[in-house]
Amino acid sequence: MSDEVTDFGKAVNMTPAELERWLATDDSKAVGQKPSSGGESTGHESGRRIVTLLRTKKSDLTDEDRAHMRKVVGYVKRHSAQRPKGDVTDTTWRYSLMNWGHDPLKS
Repeated sequence: MSDEVTDFGKAVNMTPAELERWLATDDSKAVGQKPSSGGESTGHESGRRIVTLLRTKKSDLTDEDRAHMRKVVGYVKRHSAQRPKGDVTDTTWRYSLMNWGHDPLKS
């Protein structure tokens, strides 16, 4: 069985501080699916949770945490496969991935 923590560490390439700075931007808040009632997008909410997960000791992770880590890995994998052609620097595709802790321009 694959290790959620290892897979999560490969998928999430932003530090907690980088992700927090990103989540505070208007671009971050503007992308993603929002509930019909308005409010925060699914990805933005996930990003806040990812910051917490990145700061949590492996031994303190709950089953719910590990389930969210698997969800993040799946999202990053699926969304990365849909990369548009050309420069993706200022695209909603990149911004959406960054809400999930993955900056495709970061090596």
